[in-house]
Amino acid sequence: MAEASEKHSQFGLLRERRFLPLFVTQCFGAFNDNVFRQAIIGLLFWMDASPEQRTLYASLAPAIFILPYFLFSATAGQIAEKLEKSRLIRITTSMEIAIMSLAAVAFVLQALPLLLIALFLTGLQSTLFGPVKYSILPAVLRPEELTGGNGLVEMGTSVSILVGMIAGGLIFTAAGAQGPWVAGACVIALAVAGNLVSRLIPPAGAAAPDLRLNWNPVPETFEVMRLARRQPAVRNAVLGVSWFWFVGTVFATQLPDYAVAYLGGGNTLYVFALALFSIGTGTGSMLCEKLSARTVEIGLVPLGAFGMSAFLFDLYFARSGAATAAGLDVAGFLRAGGSWRIVLDLVGIGVFTGFFVVPLFALIQSRTPKRELSRVIGALNIQNSGFVVAASVLCLLLRQWAGWTIPQLFLALAIANTLVAVWIFTIVPEFLMRFLSWVLVRALYRLRVRGVEEHVPDEGAAVLACNHVSYMDALLLSAAIPRPVRWVMYHRIFEIPVLRWIFRTAKAIPIAGAREDPVLMQRAFDAIDAALAEGELVGIFPEGTLTKDGGIAPFKSGVEKILERASAAGRPVPVVPLALRNMWSSMWSRHDSRLGRMRAPRRFRAHVGLVAGAPMPPATTAEALEARVRALRGDEA
Repeated sequence: MAEASEKHSQFGLLRERRFLPLFVTQCFGAFNDNVFRQAIIGLLFWMDASPEQRTLYASLAPAIFILPYFLFSATAGQIAEKLEKSRLIRITTSMEIAIMSLAAVAFVLQALPLLLIALFLTGLQSTLFGPVKYSILPAVLRPEELTGGNGLVEMGTSVSILVGMIAGGLIFTAAGAQGPWVAGACVIALAVAGNLVSRLIPPAGAAAPDLRLNWNPVPETFEVMRLARRQPAVRNAVLGVSWFWFVGTVFATQLPDYAVAYLGGGNTLYVFALALFSIGTGTGSMLCEKLSARTVEIGLVPLGAFGMSAFLFDLYFARSGAATAAGLDVAGFLRAGGSWRIVLDLVGIGVFTGFFVVPLFALIQSRTPKRELSRVIGALNIQNSGFVVAASVLCLLLRQWAGWTIPQLFLALAIANTLVAVWIFTIVPEFLMRFLSWVLVRALYRLRVRGVEEHVPDEGAAVLACNHVSYMDALLLSAAIPRPVRWVMYHRIFEIPVLRWIFRTAKAIPIAGAREDPVLMQRAFDAIDAALAEGELVGIFPEGTLTKDGGIAPFKSGVEKILERASAAGRPVPVVPLALRNMWSSMWSRHDSRLGRMRAPRRFRAHVGLVAGAPMPPATTAEALEARVRALRGDEA
């Protein structure tokens, strides 16, 4: 694992003011939303409402809560872009106090229409909070902290939803005749607590304070959807997150009936099944940082997608028929045959769901311009709402009209999830490319990284220059650097079978010597100029070839030409020296090439290192850069 990861982890964020108040505020919000919604259900049973009333609420409530997302997400994105973010969070939590005060009055009066109005306003408040909740993270976190920060947010949200549902469902059972008063007091107290914590969030600035608000939601909705689709990787990350909501909606809406008909239990067993899924999601979300070595590792997305499908398939085969028992509690269920397989499937679906969604959020945040991020999150919320409604309607049609069983729904979901994953990864092969490179690097090496977080710029153009030891250098470096890098590599390495597809997908730039292919060389320099002009990172190996003896060969003048061309165009860029350590005796180097083969590793997952130095100025010479890389590598060839 990276050395940086040993010193810093996502849990360290929970000790920092720039993150902790935000984390606690969003946990209070998710917790209170679910306490409120479950308390309404509890009130219906406490009032001994008729089955028709309960059915009417069950149909109306989700639609009422989600309607503001359709109507106001585009406007919410604009507001989150224009206002200072911590101020907007305080405004939304103040709104929550007012809304929950209205809800408390409705509880005491047992006024269901008033509760539905409060539910609509809760959806409106969540609509306003959503864009700032996710767009503030890149403002307070460094790029290498995005995956861990998002993992904490998803974990906190999952746990808060679960605990909120349990707490809300118990209010009327525990409070008895005082249930309406207790429910009202609880939702107000939670709203006040969230508002007080939100006041500790430090200022995070406004992304676009000069933005002119368009209050007409119809054209603005089309505008934010256009922003979300402008970059293919972001567009498909947004699609992936919406698909996550589709899968989660199908799964969550069917669990109550699944617990009764197929697990042989009741509400307690439903809560247990939901807890397993939520714990799995939280665990998977938290593991993303460790598995990604603190980078935005979208290679986890295919792993998450296919893992979800595998456990959904197994859940179908684990229990495709009705339960043979009824009225089981958790202990009784766990004693029944095949129960632990179902437990493993529920946790596994959650874990791989975390692997799937956390990197997607981190990618959206890292690849979207800061002036547009809140509006893109608004577009995401609009699309999520559509997928949630589609999932709910589809489940209703398939179960009521087509007569499908819940296990058949899970089987269809597994097949659909596999097909959607394949489709997304075909459209944007970068996802699959990162997965393959992630597997290759972590299967062959244990990588220690030092200086990358401090010296590789978080944004803007720069040239990265590294010694060249093995055919895997570009993949290994990409796995350690948070931002995408356009690698310039010798065209014969670029054309290696299997790796060629990965290099092409990563938009690597093939190059040849002036004598070998002057046209290809000129084309490479033009591509480098264009990449730097777009603010991208360009990675080069100034030696021009793999080392044949483990040493560092003299750096060629091509690096000077790259820097001079950028400066001449009025876009001077720094050059960051990088040094690979202990790669010479690893697989894919030319060590022992006299034997006519590449050397097999001396031990499984060889320890190798990467060290980054402070950026050097655009006027740096090849000789000075070479000396710096030599010093960084030291004697660890």
